[in-house]
Amino acid sequence: MSVYELNRSNSHFTGFFGTLVSAFAAWNDTRVTRNALSRLSDRELDDIGLTRGDIDMIETRA
Repeated sequence: MSVYELNRSNSHFTGFFGTLVSAFAAWNDTRVTRNALSRLSDRELDDIGLTRGDIDMIETRA
């Protein structure tokens, strides 16, 4: 994933298309994060200081 992040930050997209690509990338990152957290057990979520209700709030923190 770090290589992906590095490449994204060096992107040569500008203007509207760049904004569109950035918005899609942010949406996809949120989607992947929420899916990964949803697969964790309640105990695993508790270990990292989250609850099931916190997963729904992930998108509003961006």
